[in-house]
Amino acid sequence: MSSKYIAIKKSAIHGRGVFAKQNIKKGACIIEYLGEKITKAEADIRTKKRMKFSRKNRFLGGVYIFELNKRYDLDGLAVKNNPARLINHSCLPNCEAVNDSGRIWIRALKNIKKGEELKYNYGYEFGDDWKDYPCNCKSKNCIGYILHRKNWNKIRKLKNEKKHRKKDARTKKSSGGAFRRS
Repeated sequence: MSSKYIAIKKSAIHGRGVFAKQNIKKGACIIEYLGEKITKAEADIRTKKRMKFSRKNRFLGGVYIFELNKRYDLDGLAVKNNPARLINHSCLPNCEAVNDSGRIWIRALKNIKKGEELKYNYGYEFGDDWKDYPCNCKSKNCIGYILHRKNWNKIRKLKNEKKHRKKDARTKKSSGGAFRRS
């Protein structure tokens, strides 16, 4: 599937990306995210396999699976002509993915200028593996990981706690770890 709106180019975020071939108005449906409809169980199998591969090959993409509903997901890597899978994550998105009756559409959140890279927040959930998904968007509000915005406060809190632990460790080390009695 192609779209009059997009072109594939090298991306500063990750590998290749999708860029606006023309100005795109806020609210426009830019492209459909195509894929094979699979069960949740099959999605889990494919995700684990792809994550194992992706950890060894950081320059290649990851999972490409969208949640459709409670029973099914959409595997965007299983079809050859799915340029929407090349849209990169950003903590400062200009697009969003919208599920319209089991079809995933990429829609403009704002006016997008010709030449601008299209990006949306992948919205990963916070789980045990959240550190496996570092973010490369370099936006001014980048949280450092590809997570749904609702999880950002958790990450900020964890980063803050880690910073304080490091500061406490440096303080103990500089004082020799012992206190002097008077």
